[in-house]
Amino acid sequence: MSTGQSGRRRPARERLLAAAARRFYADGVAATGIDTITADAGVAKMSLYNNFSSKAELVRAYLDARHEEWLGLYRARLEQARGPRAGVLAVFDAYADHAASAFEHGFRGCGLLNAAAELPAADAGRAVVRAHKEEVERLIAGHLEELLPGRPDEAHATAEHLSFLLEGAMARAGLEGDGVRLQHARSLAADLLERL
Repeated sequence: MSTGQSGRRRPARERLLAAAARRFYADGVAATGIDTITADAGVAKMSLYNNFSSKAELVRAYLDARHEEWLGLYRARLEQARGPRAGVLAVFDAYADHAASAFEHGFRGCGLLNAAAELPAADAGRAVVRAHKEEVERLIAGHLEELLPGRPDEAHATAEHLSFLLEGAMARAGLEGDGVRLQHARSLAADLLERL
């Protein structure tokens, strides 16, 4: 994908992060070398090292950016949500929105989990992914606490259940290459929420 003239005016750090996002998501973290990223970004290799001390730091920046990107989608959905049930469904909708905006080679599932699967057990990037997944579950729990006042145990158990539903749907959607499973999971979540 060419960066074009307007892309070349962006700071090198932005171009490197955008290239890393495209290449890591399409090809994987381990399979994507620094040369591929710098070529895709249209910058010299020295620009990468002027912005990131290592590939590992670039990977962490990519993971942080994916988390912030998802939070932006969630916040946009939450602005339209009316009530705690709609707040829970906004989480599912944000995941579907993320799937719909998959990069040029199509939807491959959760970019954060894909990257985490390639990182060593003690890698700091895995902590970024774990924090994201925990935050998603906390967001769901917060909406459920509002829906189920005075029933925090039930709210947290249901949040865990819905998080598992969402993660399972993401895994299957990634294998199947589209977001259909996410829509099905949202329907299941909506049905469950109506029974609370």
